[in-house]
Amino acid sequence: MDALRVFAILGVVLGHWLVTAFVSAGPGRLHVTSPLKAMPELAPIPWVFQTLAVFFLVGGYSAAKARRPGEAWASLMRRRLTRFARPLPVLGLVWVPVTAALWWAGFSAGTIRTMVELVLSPLWFLCVYVVLTAFTPMIAAAWERFGLWGAAVLVAATAVIDLGRFALGAPGWTGWATVLTAWVLPFYLGLGWADGGLRRRSGLVLLGGGATTTALLVLFAGYPASMVGVPGAAVSNLSPPTLAAVAFGLAQTGLAVLLHRPLTRWTRHARVRSAVGRFGRSAMTVFLWHQTALMGVTTVTLLTLGSLQGVHSAPGGPEWILTRLPWLAVCAAALTVITVLAGRFERGPSRPRKDLGW
Repeated sequence: MDALRVFAILGVVLGHWLVTAFVSAGPGRLHVTSPLKAMPELAPIPWVFQTLAVFFLVGGYSAAKARRPGEAWASLMRRRLTRFARPLPVLGLVWVPVTAALWWAGFSAGTIRTMVELVLSPLWFLCVYVVLTAFTPMIAAAWERFGLWGAAVLVAATAVIDLGRFALGAPGWTGWATVLTAWVLPFYLGLGWADGGLRRRSGLVLLGGGATTTALLVLFAGYPASMVGVPGAAVSNLSPPTLAAVAFGLAQTGLAVLLHRPLTRWTRHARVRSAVGRFGRSAMTVFLWHQTALMGVTTVTLLTLGSLQGVHSAPGGPEWILTRLPWLAVCAAALTVITVLAGRFERGPSRPRKDLGW
């Protein structure tokens, strides 16, 4: 399960670094765009990196497995929520002087605001995750009572909300109800998986059914092909989550179930197990700070080297991707340094070896 979490986090990190382009617009001014806006034919690429459903799936599984024998749910929730909360103050404390330094360096107020918004953007996920963690006892009770029928109800509810929003003229704000139905679903299935409710046959059905439904919705129902947001797009599959995002998440759930055993065998190798374990102990730090690493590379290179291809240039064709790829290694190095420095705050005091993460 730790390996699935690692792949999910790395997918989000690499996805953000690939689709977030800072474009130099004059001294002290950067604006954000996406290569998907200039090259919509690349929409299938983020399918590999949009792994939010896997996050929530693994979270539900871990929440169930992390409960110690005889432990009250309240104690478990306190342990897990503390793990989420520890790294957050450090992020805020660092960005207060960073914001002042950016202002002193001559960056515009709009550029600084954009950077702060990107730093805060991962927190929406954390807020949803914390709510799901806090309500784990009730979600687990729903699984025990309804099983897979409960998942079907969540899918149907998302479909009804989308129908009202896109076909029946319901106000746009009603679509935000899918934040609940879309992300409870993989968490719910994760709890069910831990309970033995998802097996290989279930994985095949979820993968095949989810992938087929996603394709049909994109090809014939007008849903966007991109599973991440694209600046200027009329509809996003994530803001708020659509039925296409839910179907895509079901396909990812099925794939995760099918890959679990091979990944478990792979992580039995000592070096792999050690690497996965080290990453897992700083997973929240990596998630919270990866945008900071990207912006650090962007601003430092702009101030010291000037505007560079692949870092500050507008994405307009395949050549941008080729010039972008080497800079991902620089971002990874920056994130590694940040993780070494900030990871201690996530780990906190020494804890039992058996910890299934967040």
